[in-house]
Amino acid sequence: MPDDPENLVLVYLRRIDGKVDALIEDMREVKKRLGALEEGQASVSRRIDRVDERVTRIERRLDLVDAPH
Repeated sequence: MPDDPENLVLVYLRRIDGKVDALIEDMREVKKRLGALEEGQASVSRRIDRVDERVTRIERRLDLVDAPH
Protein backbone atom coordinates (compact mmCIF):
# COMPACT_ATOMS: atom_id res chain seq x y z
CA MET A 1 0.00 0.00 0.00
CA PRO A 2 1.66 3.26 -1.06
CA ASP A 3 -0.29 5.39 1.43
CA ASP A 4 0.72 3.25 4.36
CA PRO A 5 0.94 5.53 7.47
CA GLU A 6 4.35 4.11 8.35
CA ASN A 7 5.72 5.04 4.94
CA LEU A 8 4.19 8.50 5.20
CA VAL A 9 5.98 9.05 8.51
CA LEU A 10 9.25 7.95 6.95
CA VAL A 11 8.72 10.34 4.04
CA TYR A 12 8.23 13.26 6.41
CA LEU A 13 11.18 12.21 8.58
CA ARG A 14 13.42 12.12 5.50
CA ARG A 15 12.24 15.59 4.49
CA ILE A 16 12.93 16.90 7.98
CA ASP A 17 16.35 15.24 7.94
CA GLY A 18 17.19 16.91 4.64
CA LYS A 19 16.12 20.29 5.94
CA VAL A 20 18.14 19.85 9.13
CA ASP A 21 21.20 18.94 7.06
CA ALA A 22 20.72 22.12 5.00
CA LEU A 23 20.39 24.19 8.19
CA ILE A 24 23.58 22.66 9.58
CA GLU A 25 25.46 23.59 6.42
CA ASP A 26 24.01 27.11 6.49
CA MET A 27 25.07 27.54 10.11
CA ARG A 28 28.62 26.42 9.27
CA GLU A 29 28.74 29.08 6.56
CA VAL A 30 27.32 31.74 8.92
CA LYS A 31 29.88 30.87 11.60
CA LYS A 32 32.69 31.01 9.07
CA ARG A 33 31.59 34.42 7.80
CA LEU A 34 31.03 35.73 11.34
CA GLY A 35 34.54 34.64 12.29
CA ALA A 36 35.95 36.54 9.32
CA LEU A 37 33.97 39.64 10.32
CA GLU A 38 35.24 39.40 13.90
CA GLU A 39 38.83 39.12 12.67
CA GLY A 40 38.35 42.15 10.44
CA GLN A 41 36.80 44.18 13.24
CA ALA A 42 39.67 43.28 15.57
CA SER A 43 42.17 44.36 12.93
CA VAL A 44 40.43 47.71 12.47
CA SER A 45 40.28 48.19 16.22
CA ARG A 46 44.03 47.58 16.56
CA ARG A 47 44.76 50.05 13.76
CA ILE A 48 42.56 52.71 15.39
CA ASP A 49 44.37 52.16 18.70
CA ARG A 50 47.73 52.69 16.99
CA VAL A 51 46.50 55.86 15.28
CA ASP A 52 45.20 57.14 18.61
CA GLU A 53 48.58 56.51 20.23
CA ARG A 54 50.35 58.32 17.39
CA VAL A 55 47.98 61.32 17.57
CA THR A 56 48.48 61.52 21.34
CA ARG A 57 52.26 61.46 20.89
CA ILE A 58 52.09 64.17 18.20
CA GLU A 59 49.88 66.36 20.42
CA ARG A 60 52.39 66.06 23.26
CA ARG A 61 55.32 66.94 21.02
CA LEU A 62 53.50 70.01 19.73
CA ASP A 63 52.42 70.98 23.25
CA LEU A 64 48.78 70.87 22.21
CA VAL A 65 47.68 69.10 25.38
CA ASP A 66 48.31 69.75 29.05
CA ALA A 67 50.97 67.61 30.65
CA PRO A 68 49.59 64.88 32.91
CA HIS A 69 49.49 65.90 36.57
